[in-house]
Amino acid sequence: MAGLKLTCLNCGQVNRVPQERLDVAKCATCGTMLAVGNVSEVDFAMLQKAARNDDLPLVVDFWASWCGPCKMMAPQFTRSALQLKGRARLVKLNTEDHPGAGETYNIRGIPTLIAFKGGREIKRQAGALQMSQIINWVPL
Repeated sequence: MAGLKLTCLNCGQVNRVPQERLDVAKCATCGTMLAVGNVSEVDFAMLQKAARNDDLPLVVDFWASWCGPCKMMAPQFTRSALQLKGRARLVKLNTEDHPGAGETYNIRGIPTLIAFKGGREIKRQAGALQMSQIINWVPL
């Protein structure tokens, strides 16, 4: 069966979606839109599943609520998600709530962006970025 694999960030179901239907694709299990151009907050288990399965680049912002640069970058990251709709999915993981993620992914400072595709890490960037920098950084 052709199509891109995308993990539903709501229920965890892995879906196959034809590229030309990304803008209207919904999860076959729970009906959640799969590529809506927004930022989803994920937990460690959901991140691991999506990073392992997704065919679109999955860009993760590792952040914490006490981090000033993280707070400054948050609106830039959100606007980037809308610009990258259908080409990449952007998610956030709070390293304070999920300390095992920081250890597993060797996060040394926050914010840190990591891009995953096809089950592996393909790019990493530490430090706050502006929207244009995020968009240019994402490997498409």
